[in-house]
Amino acid sequence: MSLQTFLHNLHFDVEKANQPNWIVDWEDAPLPYKLYKDLPTIPLSLDVPLTLVEQEINKNPDLNEIGYFLWYVYGLTQISQTAIPSGSIESVEMMQSNRRFVPSGGALYPSELYVYLKSDQFSSGIYHYDVARHCLVLLREGNFDSYVSRALGNQCDVTKCFGTIFVSIMFWKNFFKYNNFSYRLQGLDSGVLIGQILEMAKRFGFKAGVYYQFLDQALNHLLGLRERDESIYGVVPMSIDKSSLFANEHNKSEVYTTTDLIQELPVISHRYLVTSKKVLEYPMLRKMTKVSMNESTNTFRKVDKKVDKERFEKQRITLPDVSRLSYDLALVSKERFSPEMDFSFQPVNKIQLAKLLYEATASFSYLNDLDENDPKNKNRPKLYFCLNNVEGIADGAYCYDEKTHSLIPINLGNYRLQLQNGMNAANINLFQVPICLHVVGNKEHLKSTHSYRGYRIQQMESGMMVQHLLIAATALGLGGHPLLGFDVKLCDEIYKLDEIGKTSLIQIPIGPYRRRPWLLGGLHS
Repeated sequence: MSLQTFLHNLHFDVEKANQPNWIVDWEDAPLPYKLYKDLPTIPLSLDVPLTLVEQEINKNPDLNEIGYFLWYVYGLTQISQTAIPSGSIESVEMMQSNRRFVPSGGALYPSELYVYLKSDQFSSGIYHYDVARHCLVLLREGNFDSYVSRALGNQCDVTKCFGTIFVSIMFWKNFFKYNNFSYRLQGLDSGVLIGQILEMAKRFGFKAGVYYQFLDQALNHLLGLRERDESIYGVVPMSIDKSSLFANEHNKSEVYTTTDLIQELPVISHRYLVTSKKVLEYPMLRKMTKVSMNESTNTFRKVDKKVDKERFEKQRITLPDVSRLSYDLALVSKERFSPEMDFSFQPVNKIQLAKLLYEATASFSYLNDLDENDPKNKNRPKLYFCLNNVEGIADGAYCYDEKTHSLIPINLGNYRLQLQNGMNAANINLFQVPICLHVVGNKEHLKSTHSYRGYRIQQMESGMMVQHLLIAATALGLGGHPLLGFDVKLCDEIYKLDEIGKTSLIQIPIGPYRRRPWLLGGLHS
């Protein structure tokens, strides 16, 4: 199967993309977190602040603040037990899960967090954030400013950054369940996590930017990752000075290669716990990862600035003027919930819809290496949705135009039956949902400028948009459930996306919901 056919099947015909006769071995499932063995650790404080409002700082954070930040980004936050009906009426099964503030496909959390930290309180070096023990694990000691800077194309003044986050993907952690479909999920999962990093950075007063392009093997080598098992997807430098994130414009003409950098550092290989006794092969994931890697900074590219195809329908619905939402992100993170059969049929009004769309798109503006001078790039994922029972707006399919804060009607009517029939599993009753939202992107997914890496970038940006949507929905008292088990072709037809070269990337039903009957315990002070 060609790589292009593989990506097409991932999107439109998953069964053709997956290996045949796949059976999930739940008894041999991997841990949802990585546990290194026999390495120095730095315990982090769990006396976390209970409120988070946006702030400004003028000094580098101390160890406690770094620990609070990492916990709110990716730490274990809740233990839940849910009663699930079994085969007989009299009995139920109990399912226990360890939750984090970010969603993940199947709650499998394939991403891992690594940080390059410099501090007077502890040894500078490369650390792994151990989620299970809430501590930092030292992987490689030393100052790597020059190495990291060159791996990023010498665009970032790493000397002025107190920390750099590396978001990786451990392939087996969700391949064991989702097979090749996990490649699509992994991009979304890492994007959701980066979205959380950016939002939390604002609350802690950190300045952060996202690098999608870097010398993959050089950074994997720095962290000591086994590339057959794990690879970095995104890099997020953090500083108290915004200008240092994309500072070295005059040095971009120098070319650096993976081969040159790797020779500077010895190989490190650390033992860690997986728990699975049998790790199966995933050749397509490895092929996609390999072909997406950058081996020279000469291949780094900006996004194509050509004007994207847009809808110019005149009959627009102007939404009420609204301001950015003000909320406590700590509380919103704790309240975030993914309803399934818990959606409750209640109306949503035009102002709630306007606030949801405005907040999600406004918060999506961020600095990155694709278009750092144009954070509101027109080619970013767009929001399309089918509305039902939204006060003041006729039922139908719409597109949101963030430039004019208006709705573009595409097809009027009730699409709940079609959308329900298009779902792969009957775990959500869309007849109870007022907003069935789809994140939409270009079919060519930056292929002209970034080849196969463009697909991964598009999925990551889609995941970031999902996180912004979920935060905004929760702040408004609504629930949202991201899912990929839907008929993409059906949704593309509803929105007439073929004629503008776009496609539906992910589906998020959003609306009021009932509280679920479960036992829930928070892991915080």
